[in-house]
Amino acid sequence: MSTQAFERTRLRTARELAGLTQTQLARKSGLTSAAISQFESGAARPSPDTSGVLARVLAVPPEFFREAMVESHEGFFRSLRRTSVSDRRRARAIAHVAHDLAVHASSAQWFRTCDVPMLPVSGLQAQRAEIEGTAARVRAMWGLPAGPIADVVGLLETHGVAVTRLPLGNTDVDAFSLPFSDHPVVVLGTDKNDRARSRFDSAHELAHLVLHGEQIWGVKEVETQAHQFAAAFLMPAEDIRDQLPTKVDWPALFALKRQWQVSLAALLMRARTLGRMSENTYLSAIKAASARGWRRTEPVPLGPPEQPTRLLAYLASADSSRARAFLPPQIVESLHTASAA
Repeated sequence: MSTQAFERTRLRTARELAGLTQTQLARKSGLTSAAISQFESGAARPSPDTSGVLARVLAVPPEFFREAMVESHEGFFRSLRRTSVSDRRRARAIAHVAHDLAVHASSAQWFRTCDVPMLPVSGLQAQRAEIEGTAARVRAMWGLPAGPIADVVGLLETHGVAVTRLPLGNTDVDAFSLPFSDHPVVVLGTDKNDRARSRFDSAHELAHLVLHGEQIWGVKEVETQAHQFAAAFLMPAEDIRDQLPTKVDWPALFALKRQWQVSLAALLMRARTLGRMSENTYLSAIKAASARGWRRTEPVPLGPPEQPTRLLAYLASADSSRARAFLPPQIVESLHTASAA
């Protein structure tokens, strides 16, 4: 390998996959922190021997450093205060590996070209009506019928989004996304037992791709907008408004939960947002649910969550051999295992 065949951004990615700081990597590889910093910034390039040392220490194939890499921003993470920087960076690095897989899967016809529409919001203070209208536009553009969406994860995959589950074993890292233009990546959280939550998470991350893209991230307002979009995307006002109760009617809400495949909490919030429930009625319902322990575990389980299938099918095929040759095998396997569980 020549000294020119080194993609500096992949060194940072490999280091963050290993959960190491620049100083820790320098110590493990017998280099200086200054050298690692120069390699990552592009101020210097490692020799072939040094690249080999870095590959061994970071447990990546030497070819990993040769592949071009598409950059993105830091990602749409919801719980910035709860999530450590190192966990967030490692999760983001794993999403980059998922993107690599999606790119190679696309070249082998396992993924279609992404057609997630970019419909930027007017600003951080955009009104809910604008967000709701955008959600309705996306449903119309994708030809979705009225009523509940059968499979949100499958819908995203059909439109070119790479969906996977996060193999971190850390519940502090919630679902997040990276808005690559060719194949955006949506990474679902580690809570695999809540179908309603998984569906809402998927719609929430779709909102970021549609409304925010590479423009704005990391502020509270974009998370509020994504919640509003997800609620409208999963429960369009014109379809669900008249079905929502005006009082605390648990049997009716249980039936709606089954029909729409969303949580009781989401239904109650939707009833409040659409003016079906008064503020006092909504608060009474929330207090009653909390007293019953339903804020932690809701009644009426909906079964296992929707699972991504496109990357799994690609990894099970002979077509994945090219991607496997340069990607870190333990990360690829962990993505496969986490999504198949």
